[in-house]
Amino acid sequence: MAKKQTAKQSGPRRTRAKEDVAPDVPVRLNRAIADAGVASRRHADELIRDGRVRVNGKVVTELGTKVGIHDIVDVNGEPITRYKHLTYVILNKPKDAITTSSDEKGRATVFDIVRIKQRLFTVGRLDRNTTGVLLLTNDGDLANRLMHPRYEIPRVYRARLDQPLRPEHARKIAHGIELEDGPTAPCEVVIDPDDHYNVMLQIHEGRNREVRRIFEAMGYEVKRLDRKSYAFLTTRGLNRGEYRHLTREEVEELKRLVKLA
Repeated sequence: MAKKQTAKQSGPRRTRAKEDVAPDVPVRLNRAIADAGVASRRHADELIRDGRVRVNGKVVTELGTKVGIHDIVDVNGEPITRYKHLTYVILNKPKDAITTSSDEKGRATVFDIVRIKQRLFTVGRLDRNTTGVLLLTNDGDLANRLMHPRYEIPRVYRARLDQPLRPEHARKIAHGIELEDGPTAPCEVVIDPDDHYNVMLQIHEGRNREVRRIFEAMGYEVKRLDRKSYAFLTTRGLNRGEYRHLTREEVEELKRLVKLA
């Protein structure tokens, strides 16, 4: 696990890792070519069928061929870069940081905090005023599956409401309510027994502003919203504005959750 560092400049602190996590299991040849940015998977299949791809000096025309990290792949006689470095980061997102790569209004983004050489994108989004767990990566396959509702990745939020949540409203939310973009899936709702303004909500979808819209539909305003966990990942050990790279074990567990391992 990466050791946290404090940034020299004022503002959010961040952490760095010594190395990125890169795939070390065999993958289909067309994916290796696509990952290198040479061609799409479909075009890569055409290149393979046409005999324009060599693996370790030998022409390969079988589409199902798999290659490992140490295999040398040539396309049209030119070696390809086998893998881009795959990077996986968890950020404890602070308030007022937006999750787009740039902002026409000049507002701070999460990419002003997570400054690393790889170009990353967020796994889903948190709105400007929401804090907590945010994943960033350049692994498109994993990100797309994590965001797909089919895999029902749990997200746990802690909401502070403008008024105590009534038990009958909690039951309705738990069973699913109707929003403008369709009904919500059943979820888990826990009211803080010591303070009914505070509510924990576990959902398995990633719709835009879903938690805020759920409470708004029931007549409540969310005053504060913090994502406490995503899958099994939490911000434990990270202050607001700090981040770390995921461990290899954490990456593999995420892949298992979405049937990539």
